[in-house]
This record gives sequence, C-alpha cells and structure tokens, in this order.
Amino acid sequence: MKSVTLSPLMMAITWLTLLCAGCTSVFDKHVEWETIKPEQFPTLSAVGYAPINAQKGDSETTRMLLAIKASKLEAYRELAEQVYGQRIDGKQSLQQLVLADTQLKSSVEGVIRGARVVKSYAVGEDMYATEMTLDFQDVYDIYLSTARPKKVKDVSYY
Repeated sequence: MKSVTLSPLMMAITWLTLLCAGCTSVFDKHVEWETIKPEQFPTLSAVGYAPINAQKGDSETTRMLLAIKASKLEAYRELAEQVYGQRIDGKQSLQQLVLADTQLKSSVEGVIRGARVVKSYAVGEDMYATEMTLDFQDVYDIYLSTARPKKVKDVSYY
C-alpha cells in the first residue's frame, strides 16, 4: 500500500472544509413566539394650569382658548415627567471665591400616546385647568400594534 502525503496547503484546505462542514446546522428549526403581557397596568393622572389674562389675544374668548390649549400642554408635560423623569442641569460660578451666579435648568422629553382629557374647566376668574389620565393598558395596546414584542414560546427541530 502506497501512502499519500499532502502538502501543507492541501492539509489546511482539508481542515478548513471539515471545520466549516461541522458548523452547519443539520436540522431546520421553527421558532414559535408569544407576546409578554404585564400582570397589572398603572394609571397616571396630571393637571395642567394656565393663566387666562396672560395669554396673547385680542379678545377674552381668544385668551381663554389659548389658556385651554396651554393648560392641556402643561398636563401633557406633567405626564411626560411622570413617565420619563425630569432632567436637571445645575451650574454655579465663583468670582474671587465668592458665589457669583447659580443656574438651574430642567427639561422633560418624551412621547405620550393614549392620554385622555378627563376635565377642562376655569379656576376662579383668571386660571384654566385641564385634568388628564394615562392608562398604561391603552399605552400597552398602542405599543403592541406598532412594536410587536416577543419571546420564544417553542422551538421545533425537523
């Protein structure tokens, strides 16, 4: 019997082929997914206020309509603050080791979907208030319609 010797290049190609063949999947698989639903959903509430006479408008009716809109936006801001939190930036400066200036800024950023106006009403003579709620069951339903979160339910190999 005659022995065959392989060149180093041929041995490398042979090993590489065997290595790649060993990594292929012998089985096809089917993955079944299911959505995950939380056990309970909180409901948040917020109230926004806006002064009527401080609004820029020619008539009392225009100022009231602007105050209604401003109070609604303020209620949305409060809901966003509850959901996403509030960012606080602070800054202080010294001049000759004496505190010269202190600044504090806050901001809120986020998207609120599914909020509902519960009540909108005048408070006294110069204030307007809007009460809103955000039911996380509604937020979850909106999220499911757009994102479709999933987890592995079952894997079947053929």
